[in-house]
Amino acid sequence: MSSSNAITLEVIRHSLLAGAEEMARNLCRTAYNTVVYEIHDYGIGLHDANGDVVADAPGIAIFTRGNDHGIKKSIEYIGAQNMAPGDVFIVNHPYWSSAHTLDPLVFAPIHVDDELIGFSSCRIHVLDLKQKNPGYVLDSVDAYEEGLVFPASRLYRAGEPNDDILNLIRFNSRMPERTIGDIQAQVSACVTGVRRMQEVAAKYGTQELLDAMVAINEHGEKLARLALAKLPKGTWSAEDFVDSDGIDRDTLVKMKATVTITDDEMIVDWTGSATDVKGPINLPVGQTEALSSLVFKAITTPDTPVVAGNFAPLRVITEPGSVMHAVHPMPTFTLWTGLLAGEVILKALAQGMPDRIPACSGGDVSSMMGWGIDPRTGEAWLEATNEAVGFGAHAGGDGEDGIMHLSEPGCRNNPVEVLEMKAPLFIESYGYVPDSGGAGRFRGGVGVVRTYRFEADSTGICLVYKTKSAPWALEGGQEGVPAKIVLDGGTSEERVLQGGTYPRPAGTTLANVTGGGGGYGDPFERDPQRVLEDVVDGFVSRDKAAELYGVVIDDALHIDHTATAERRETARATA
Repeated sequence: MSSSNAITLEVIRHSLLAGAEEMARNLCRTAYNTVVYEIHDYGIGLHDANGDVVADAPGIAIFTRGNDHGIKKSIEYIGAQNMAPGDVFIVNHPYWSSAHTLDPLVFAPIHVDDELIGFSSCRIHVLDLKQKNPGYVLDSVDAYEEGLVFPASRLYRAGEPNDDILNLIRFNSRMPERTIGDIQAQVSACVTGVRRMQEVAAKYGTQELLDAMVAINEHGEKLARLALAKLPKGTWSAEDFVDSDGIDRDTLVKMKATVTITDDEMIVDWTGSATDVKGPINLPVGQTEALSSLVFKAITTPDTPVVAGNFAPLRVITEPGSVMHAVHPMPTFTLWTGLLAGEVILKALAQGMPDRIPACSGGDVSSMMGWGIDPRTGEAWLEATNEAVGFGAHAGGDGEDGIMHLSEPGCRNNPVEVLEMKAPLFIESYGYVPDSGGAGRFRGGVGVVRTYRFEADSTGICLVYKTKSAPWALEGGQEGVPAKIVLDGGTSEERVLQGGTYPRPAGTTLANVTGGGGGYGDPFERDPQRVLEDVVDGFVSRDKAAELYGVVIDDALHIDHTATAERRETARATA
């Protein structure tokens, strides 16, 4: 490639990235739902004519790869030749779209002179599409309880709204204004992407753009293969568990991953994961491929934007009918398996490369969704936020304290002020959870707790699915403390629970407590000064400093070096 062509390629690549970012800004300016404009619960992409992503705007990472899958399934269903300029489609058939029904994929074909050159896509979480329960469904047993399904249906036809589809949504939503408003915001984002790609084609030529998109993905593949060549080779297996399927709440659901790295590919084989799962935690295969892609991206090309070529060396194997590959009409509404499963891959990889892989994080997105009737307006309200977790420690240092889970690297949580303004909620407290990070030479990050007081009769829906299995540690570190839900804490009515749906009368409280990350290495090898700093900062209590690290700290917050040396020596002698 000549230097002038290489420069043009980079200009086009950045023009597409800028177009995707503008799509995200337009979405956030026009969406009705705080989950979208505050949390950034979206996936936005520009794709080539095959549906392969060439530029994205980071939100929920697994969404963008899922958009590829949804567009390709829609092409199979409709036929690319039947997609006209000005058409905009909606697809939320889970087994095609790679997500549950409330995460509809909206996409638009991009044409120049009647030639299909690409697609723009936008996926978000909308509030209501006639699923059987308001807010979120935790106990559906088949797809027919999970809401309206659109199999790649036209929202717009040749630039004109399809009122048949829009009215179907409007008359079947508990929150029609906000749901229609959010979907129209998706349309706006997609139309922005169409215009920006057409402008690039007009400026540099259609063929130049098409050639550039091929080159972008070829380069993405080259980078991934160069990184893959440097990874240790071998096969490793690991398993972990989802708390329950929402139906049988006492039975853990197994996720098992066998990871093989060769000179040519990384294979993630989910064979051996649970089958015959009755509740809605089953994953569409597109999401299983997407979460596997996220981990592959993290260990190969984490510093470059997502393009489909990055994933050419990745192969994902699933068993149809298992929790990792739902088939119709298996329920798929509660997608938390997809948020937990990435760390099963990491757990397997850690056996072959513990110096490159962190211990388990708090392990969950730990979302609390509230809904009810707001006495201030007399209208239905529904608000939600995902909480930060402690990250796992690693060979290079401590895990981060209280940041968004690795499945949502582009996301934020909902601010206290927004929740209190939008809903009859009062946030009584919000802060770190001392002693939740696993002890180690490097400490696991601590989780957080947010305590809600409900100012009106409401329902709290707690999407928390890693309370029964502790976040795993590495190289002799200790496990992190898992998440939990506490109702009416500090009263005679206090209950400590796993996730679920809990009625909350006015004046009662709910505390969403997230997990801490696993530790790395022997805790008695941790520098006593760092333990003291943790105590001063409130991450570790004095009692746990002595018990877990063998570091004795006096009332004046000074290290008792003599007592510390004796305690550590005694502990080693009796180990």
